[in-house]
Amino acid sequence: MTDNPKIENLRKIRAKGRQGGGKKRIEKQHERGRLTARERLDLLLDKGSFRELDAFVEHRTQDFGLEKKKILGDSVVTGWGTIEGRLVYVFSQDFTVFGGSLGEVHAEKIVKILEMALKNGAPLIGLNDSGGARIQEGVVSLGGYADIFLRNTLASGVIPQISAIMGPCAGGAVYSPALTDFIFMVRDSSYMFVTGPEVVKAVTHEEVSFEELGGASVHSETSGVCHVAADSEADTLYLIRKLLTYLPQNNMEDPPYKPTRDNPLRREDSLNRIIPDDPSKPYDIKEVISLIMDDGQFFEIHENFAMNIVVGFSRLGGHSVGIIANQPAVLAGVLDIDASEKAARFVRFCDAFNIPLLTLEDVPGFLPGMTQEHGGIIRAGAKLLYAYCESTVPKLTVVTRKAYGGAYDVMSSKHIRGDLNLAWPTAQIAVMGPEGAVNIIFRRELAEAKDPVKKKAELVAEYREKFANPYIAASRGYIDDVIEPSDTRPRLINALEMLTNKRDSNPAKKHGNIPL
Repeated sequence: MTDNPKIENLRKIRAKGRQGGGKKRIEKQHERGRLTARERLDLLLDKGSFRELDAFVEHRTQDFGLEKKKILGDSVVTGWGTIEGRLVYVFSQDFTVFGGSLGEVHAEKIVKILEMALKNGAPLIGLNDSGGARIQEGVVSLGGYADIFLRNTLASGVIPQISAIMGPCAGGAVYSPALTDFIFMVRDSSYMFVTGPEVVKAVTHEEVSFEELGGASVHSETSGVCHVAADSEADTLYLIRKLLTYLPQNNMEDPPYKPTRDNPLRREDSLNRIIPDDPSKPYDIKEVISLIMDDGQFFEIHENFAMNIVVGFSRLGGHSVGIIANQPAVLAGVLDIDASEKAARFVRFCDAFNIPLLTLEDVPGFLPGMTQEHGGIIRAGAKLLYAYCESTVPKLTVVTRKAYGGAYDVMSSKHIRGDLNLAWPTAQIAVMGPEGAVNIIFRRELAEAKDPVKKKAELVAEYREKFANPYIAASRGYIDDVIEPSDTRPRLINALEMLTNKRDSNPAKKHGNIPL
């Protein structure tokens, strides 16, 4: 208590503002299994670090009776705090106040915090839980969305931007998260869509639920809109904290170094036996990643989308790295439209924020077929090629097995500025696989052979022995070294340290024209 009535009044006003839409609406939020805007910030940020901004702002609408319903702070909580001691800026939409709807002052608060994050070079995290535009404010609310979209775009590639979808996110509201770097969603609790189930039913006569139309499972597995899906709000916020440990504060910094007790010279003999003798048999590239990385840790992005390619963050000798790895256990690791776009986006993020790239390559080529060709596999593959060519961060490549055709070029080959390209003895670097090559090269011999099956088997074995190895590429300098798989970890850590001061640049231009 204090004898100063003005201080007492300030405390009462602040306490009222922290109640948001009031006790009943908070209880309803909890009944839905969701936390409030402030509870979420308490979990996300270091304890006691949050500093609120614009806590006294109120909406200015005088129509539809809203002039009698003014709540301090309006429908979003904004400010800054720390995560593991590092500054972050945050906004958290408050569904208990006008359903978290976005109006003029709501947008102004987000724009202000976005501009502060940009000026001060720190990540922005948005916790989205909103019914959409505040209809009572008309076009002003639409203008507010556009103001946010512009700042998201200007901040892109300058500071990391992370969006968490904690409840509804519909209509124009989806485009701000879509412009950010990573989208997190909560299973069975959050959803995103441009048009809701009612509109879908009216226009297409399809009956679909919120979850089926735009739930976390749909967007993390089918559309690829969601990068990480978690089972609860607490898990989601924990994973955001974890992701930030791999990222720099802004594009002018290097990613944080985290010392490890995992021996940088550790050899892993099991890697010498991980590739099957039969080149058509799969293996799990995630096992390779786990055996090479510090303490076996790997933060996967897009885990359940386009699973024929694996992307995510890890550490080598304490250094943060972005990993792109073909997955032989899914579609033989082939590149298709979704995999190409998934990897291209990840490569560009890492390049924007100075995170070295490690490519683990086992790719038989691009997926053939009418569906892929008509869907634009040429354009999608060109996106991945463009992303790798454009990137100037340290780039390490290890060919574990197959590197066939144009996919060999695309996957961070020496020809597109790979810094260190290594191969295991099991690597097969060729225009195509032995079976396909023999069918073309020896077409006439096979047609004339008395026993075509036996003849083909002999020719395939001969081709495999002569061409399906890393030594021809190594003899031309396309592969810098052929190494024992067990030596992969120490060789990669040594290479990262060698490339610490790498400097590379692209020709001066406003921006390139990536084949979108």
